[in-house]
Amino acid sequence: MNFCPRPAGERSSIPAVRPVAAEPSRSAVASQAQDLERRRARERPMKSYAVRLVAIAALASGLMLADCRPSPAHAKASAPAGATQPRAPLVLVQVAPAGPAPAREQPVGLPPVKDYEPIPELRDIYFDMGTAAIRAGDVKTLKANAAWLRAHPGHLVLIEGHSDNRGSTSRKNELNIDLGERRAQAAMDFLIAEGINASRITVLSYGEERPQCTDESERCWSQNRRSRFLVKPR
Repeated sequence: MNFCPRPAGERSSIPAVRPVAAEPSRSAVASQAQDLERRRARERPMKSYAVRLVAIAALASGLMLADCRPSPAHAKASAPAGATQPRAPLVLVQVAPAGPAPAREQPVGLPPVKDYEPIPELRDIYFDMGTAAIRAGDVKTLKANAAWLRAHPGHLVLIEGHSDNRGSTSRKNELNIDLGERRAQAAMDFLIAEGINASRITVLSYGEERPQCTDESERCWSQNRRSRFLVKPR
């Protein structure tokens, strides 16, 4: 047979022959199916076991995280020094406007001395050091004071008792208060004996706290040992 060469680039009109794979036998196919089923059967429990392990691990992890959460008290104590703590809510309280201040009451134990004033018609009397005895030279003064009060029954009288600032004990001020009170009481008793109603008379002792003279001399001290008379209308 004579074959002539084909020009380059031309295609052969005869189709190429491809090898055909042989079909597997029925027994081989069945054997492969059985092997596949056995592998699947072995993998099923392993997958189920793996799923269970994952679920158990997730549950354990959640419990561990719950245990690791700090309690509120621990979290507050372990907060860093510069950390900003949540502020409590502000509560606005409405305050009523302040009204006028209540009138101050007269201190207990002190007589009401407001509006008492000295007058020239009532003169002071004086005492020797450390005593509340009425001196003979002051009797005339007390009688004159009592006469004015009898002539003016619409007036009340306040008798102040005073002392000088001398004394050698730690209770000097207390003793001088007591001495001033006894001097005022002595003058009151004299007025009552002269017919002045006791309800018109109030006594008050200042002791050494209101001196008439502040020099440290006998002349000045003698002026401070006194009973003073003040009056006011009823």
